[in-house]
Amino acid sequence: MDISLSSWFVVLLAAFAANVPFANERLFGAVALKRGSKPLWMRLLELIVLYFAVGLLARLLESRAGNVAPQNWEFYAVTACFFLVLAFPGFAYRYLRRQRHE
Repeated sequence: MDISLSSWFVVLLAAFAANVPFANERLFGAVALKRGSKPLWMRLLELIVLYFAVGLLARLLESRAGNVAPQNWEFYAVTACFFLVLAFPGFAYRYLRRQRHE
């Protein structure tokens, strides 16, 4: 896979994965919960797990393309903030949109 194509794939996957916790009431979009809705702490935990899953996939794609560049804490701080920014549409849809009371 071309490095440019794999980079765009990771960005699009990150955008999708960042919004999964807020888009549905299932754990990781697949496991049904006994409770009616997920609490915020569970959504945030799911967001952290998905961040690391996308990061592992990105590292795998980078290793298949060549040498893996060394990353320091700054890299992880920036990518975590980017992942949170990508999650904002799902968060806004879940918690900030106006609810209609009927």
